[in-house]
Amino acid sequence: MITFIGGIALLLVGYFLYGSYIEKNFQIEPDRKTPAEVLRDGFDFVPMNKATNSLIELLNIAGTGPIFGPIMGALYGPVAYIWIVVGCIFAGAVHDYMIGMISLRNNGAHLPELAERYLGKSVKHVVNIFAMLLLMLVSTVFVVTPASLIADLTPGWLSVPVAIILIFIYYLISTILPIDKAMGKVYPWFGAALILSTVGIGAMMIFTQGGNLPNLTAATLQSFHPNGTPIFPALFFTISCGAISGFHATQAPMVSRTITDEREGRFTFYGMMIAEGVIAMIWAAASMALFDGQTLADMIAEGTPSVVVNAVSYSLLGSVIGTVAILGVIVLPISSGLSGFRSLRGIVADYLHIKQDNLRKILMVTIPLFIISYILTQVNFDILWRYFNWANQVTAVISLMVSTRYLYLKGRNYLVTLIPGSFMLYAVMVYILSEPIGFRMGLTTITYILGAVLSAIVLAVFLYTGKQQRDKLSPDAKLINDQLPIEVLAQM
Repeated sequence: MITFIGGIALLLVGYFLYGSYIEKNFQIEPDRKTPAEVLRDGFDFVPMNKATNSLIELLNIAGTGPIFGPIMGALYGPVAYIWIVVGCIFAGAVHDYMIGMISLRNNGAHLPELAERYLGKSVKHVVNIFAMLLLMLVSTVFVVTPASLIADLTPGWLSVPVAIILIFIYYLISTILPIDKAMGKVYPWFGAALILSTVGIGAMMIFTQGGNLPNLTAATLQSFHPNGTPIFPALFFTISCGAISGFHATQAPMVSRTITDEREGRFTFYGMMIAEGVIAMIWAAASMALFDGQTLADMIAEGTPSVVVNAVSYSLLGSVIGTVAILGVIVLPISSGLSGFRSLRGIVADYLHIKQDNLRKILMVTIPLFIISYILTQVNFDILWRYFNWANQVTAVISLMVSTRYLYLKGRNYLVTLIPGSFMLYAVMVYILSEPIGFRMGLTTITYILGAVLSAIVLAVFLYTGKQQRDKLSPDAKLINDQLPIEVLAQM
């Protein structure tokens, strides 16, 4: 239990200490007008208060990731705690803060537009493909997972296919509403359900299972996965939303369009990622305390980790309160799926130059996306999760490189994003080389070496082009809203 309590304490300390440093390094300007004020349109650009923005950000980024991921990550044993704590403080929260604030400084721009501005025009197409692929996969996952939870909760009368259709209907209605109506009115209730269920699970686990909570020691600093799966790189893809997730880079710009003061950024972006880390710690610990590795693996193999969610909730809280806790879990993927489709619509519309200024144009983009997603719901969950994980972490690498270039061009400490970005770059290289969804090379010495060589090449090109870009900028080459001149980037 010491490791569990200590991990949560470190997450909180990380928010106050490292979060403050990241904010100082970014150099906020409290008096600067924000996109919510300057570009207010009553649909996406709508000023909202700090509490609402924070809840929207938390529910947007959370989904089932910080629950399903840690449940599966618990198969590796207490070493999962390290990745959640270290990854969250030094990678995930930094990633979320930087993209949220850079988007805020660039009129609420989505990741592909930021990639074009800071990495070069040709990169935009690659990022668009990855962002659209990721959002389609994650939105589909966040249809399937709540549908399975709902079906488990209502056996005999509400099947998974019916639940999927009902969720799509809710998404369609909410996608076409203004953000303050679709999210601002509903999410405080969703947030209350999430907080109560999380606190309930955490408290009961400490009081009833404290003695069963495994601690991180020299003896437990190894992989306990029953299938013998090595820690690297699998753990860093299994637990993504609880440590670092590229999906968050598609959500932060949505909230950057509703913030009215740059001082809110640390709590809204960095702080909500820390909150997600706490959720991840609770579910990883509960899974380890209640089940041995093989039992946990067998339960997950039955379908999705929703089986484990039900077992944990009922075991710790009883049937009535446990059902309430499951409802709190269900709102996570539903809220993230909604925001995922909303972001996907925006990115596709921007890419195809379809202005979203009336219902016909909104539906023209939205309906085809829902049809594709519905087809994908028929694919095995495990396959979807694997492709989602890889696309997710590739997007995280791109986001960290955008952040690194931003800090580099501003003459600030860019190592805070370059170091985690380089680590994740190596992880995604090894993953795609070794996994069945990639080149099927297996985890051999050659795979690790080739992954290192490819990563070094990508980093060398990235650093070289960054120097070229900086050399072409004059000392006063900054626009009033912090953007770099487009004509300079067009020459890259």
